[in-house]
Amino acid sequence: MHGEDVASRSADSRNGSAGKAQSPAIDAVSLAIIEQLQEDGRRPYAAIGKAVGLSEAAVRQRVQKLLDQGVMQIVAVTDPLTVGFRRQAMVGVRVEGDLDPVADALTAMAECEYVVMTAGSFDLMVEIVCEDDDHLLEVINKRIRALPGVRSTESFVYLKLKKQTYMWGTR
Repeated sequence: MHGEDVASRSADSRNGSAGKAQSPAIDAVSLAIIEQLQEDGRRPYAAIGKAVGLSEAAVRQRVQKLLDQGVMQIVAVTDPLTVGFRRQAMVGVRVEGDLDPVADALTAMAECEYVVMTAGSFDLMVEIVCEDDDHLLEVINKRIRALPGVRSTESFVYLKLKKQTYMWGTR
C-alpha cells in the first residue's frame, strides 16, 4: 500500500443502494492525511503522523479506513505513452433512455479509464486509453456504439498530454 501514488476517488465505491451517494464524515486530520499522500503517495506513515500530530499506528488505521470507505485509492499513476498506450481520447456519448446500463457497460470496459454522467450536450464523458488508432476505432465503433441505448458519440483525440495531476488537495 505504501509504495504507490494517490490517484483518484471512485464515487461508485461510496455509493449506497439505489445509487444515492453516502459521504463518510471526514475530519480535518483525515483531510490532512489525504493531502500528505497526494503530495507523495510513498510518504511513510511516521512522517505523515509527525505532520498531522498522530502516531504512525493511528495514521495507518486512518489510511486503511479511508481506503475501506472508498474515500481514496492508492495506485501508481503512469504516463500512458511510456507503457505502450499511444492513443487516448475523450468520448462524449449521447444516450437514449436510462444512462445507468450504458454507464455500467462502459465502466466494465478495460479501456475506459474515466466514466462520468454529465449535464450538457453529452450524457456521458468517457476517457479511453488504447494501444493505437486501430484499437481506438475498435473500441468506439464496435463496442461503444454497439451498446443498446447509445444514440451517438463524439471523439476528442488527445494530441499531447500537457497536464495530468491528482493534487487538487481537499479544498
